Amino acid sequence: MLELKNVSKSFFPGTPNERKALQEINLKLEDGDFVTIIGGNGAGKSTLFNAIAGSFLIDRGNILLDGQNITFLQDYRRARMIGRLFQDPLAGTAPNMTIEENLSMAYLRGAKKGLGGRRQNAAFFRERLAELGLGLEDRLKTKMGLLSGGQRQAVTLLMATIVPPKLLLLDEHTAALDPGTAEKVIQLTRQIVQRHHITTMMITHNMQQSLEMGNRTILMDQGRIALDLQGPQRQELTVEKLLALFRANSGQEGDNDRILLS
Repeated sequence: MLELKNVSKSFFPGTPNERKALQEINLKLEDGDFVTIIGGNGAGKSTLFNAIAGSFLIDRGNILLDGQNITFLQDYRRARMIGRLFQDPLAGTAPNMTIEENLSMAYLRGAKKGLGGRRQNAAFFRERLAELGLGLEDRLKTKMGLLSGGQRQAVTLLMATIVPPKLLLLDEHTAALDPGTAEKVIQLTRQIVQRHHITTMMITHNMQQSLEMGNRTILMDQGRIALDLQGPQRQELTVEKLLALFRANSGQEGDNDRILLS
């Protein structure tokens, strides 16, 4: 479904500040896989997402999505196939536009056909917003900038999946939210991904979450995939055992507050 072949990316090449952000990444996801990604700061997690989303061209390798080589495809064309959420709830939406207008843009971007009538679209958006359980179905005319961080992130999740993408990238999408709101967004994430069988990659610093969400966990370190845990090996892991693997494979303690939150 998604395949990365020998993907490498360096920044500031040929200078004293050269940094190898991705080093010979080989990764294959099957349809419907849900992969959680962990690793220390600077391990290459967000850089990997940027490479997949087309934020920059990679130096070497190939990226294939659903059998299509998208290595040199522009980011705005990839956006029709790839949904993405960022850590910052302010990212990915237009704050001075209404909820309805934001959803219309997202729907138009992903849909193969044009929008229907305005009333038809509003009814569809209300129905989908009601599924969030946040009371936003009656606030279609409210500007996005007036919503709380959790409400905005929930709407952004809906925008990214209102036309189910081939791939969903979640870049610590609950890290900036309070614990209660973060849990609500995680629940919505589970429901939407399962309902539409969306192939998903999620970056998290929460070790417990990395084992509970999805069917596969990847540990990145220094731009490489250090561990790829799935099946019985992953099912038998505890946070303590995962931390031990983290230390053994990354040379880092991995016991700061962000890593240990559960």
